Amino acid sequence: MSDDDRSATGSGLDRLASVNLNLLVPLLAVLEERSVTRAAQRVGLSQSAMSHALGRLRRLLGDDLIVRQGNAVTLTPRAVQLVAPLRATLEQVADVVRFPVFDPETDRRVITVAMTTSTAFVLGARLSRLVAERAPNATLRLRTIIVPTESTYTEHGVDVVLISEAIAAPYPRERLYDDRGVVVTSVDTPPESSALDLLSTQPHVVVDTERRVFPYSVLDEHGVPYRVGRLISDFLLVPYLVGRAGGVALLRYRVAREMNTLVPLRIEEFPFPIPGLGIDMVWNPRLGDHHFMAWLRQLLFDAARP
Repeated sequence: MSDDDRSATGSGLDRLASVNLNLLVPLLAVLEERSVTRAAQRVGLSQSAMSHALGRLRRLLGDDLIVRQGNAVTLTPRAVQLVAPLRATLEQVADVVRFPVFDPETDRRVITVAMTTSTAFVLGARLSRLVAERAPNATLRLRTIIVPTESTYTEHGVDVVLISEAIAAPYPRERLYDDRGVVVTSVDTPPESSALDLLSTQPHVVVDTERRVFPYSVLDEHGVPYRVGRLISDFLLVPYLVGRAGGVALLRYRVAREMNTLVPLRIEEFPFPIPGLGIDMVWNPRLGDHHFMAWLRQLLFDAARP
């Protein structure tokens, strides 16, 4: 482009003078929350003000940004592309203007942690207590997922994802706690029965999926016969039904231990060597508040401590 062309059109920075940059924070909030109501609460606006801002953003960008499809609200393709660079840009702006260092005593942010339902069962209560004690003005949001996708990090404002060590992730990870597979059955089973006896004689209670999950593959490798007696759609019903109605199940030890506080269970070690089932932390790569990350990292370690 020639100097004359630049003069005629103006640079990108010059054209920003005609844009209300105050709209960018509400834009990120509404894209990550997918809700005008929640976005308004997050940035401290009234719902009508947020709706007005969304209307201005739609006209400015020439795109609907968020649309309703049946009972769900989804992002348009243009909106999906905006989330990651917009979040990174606003975090860089925050660094430039040098906002005060994260203070858990006064900060009012929403702390978002994504994890499976079983991990939430293990950590959720302790994490909730610690946030209430150490960051009394913050809001803890627990997002339950099955397997994280790229959108888990870019679309939902997640600060950190907690996943099994067996699940791949595109970003660096750090071990939060180690776990292992155990055999869980009713306390009414014969005490002289070994874990192997229980696995081969008691009907199994398993999650209803197309294939048996690990460590059933280990039982298959060792030729251990077993019979599935009940198929359950909700993972956390498995130990409950085993404890109340009998049968046997394969679970993570820390899930079984937590459920044992609610329902009496017999917990035995798995009879064959198997790899670990640890839980890792994978941080949102666009999270630039290092003081907050260090604080949350320690909080998670404290919540996970046996």
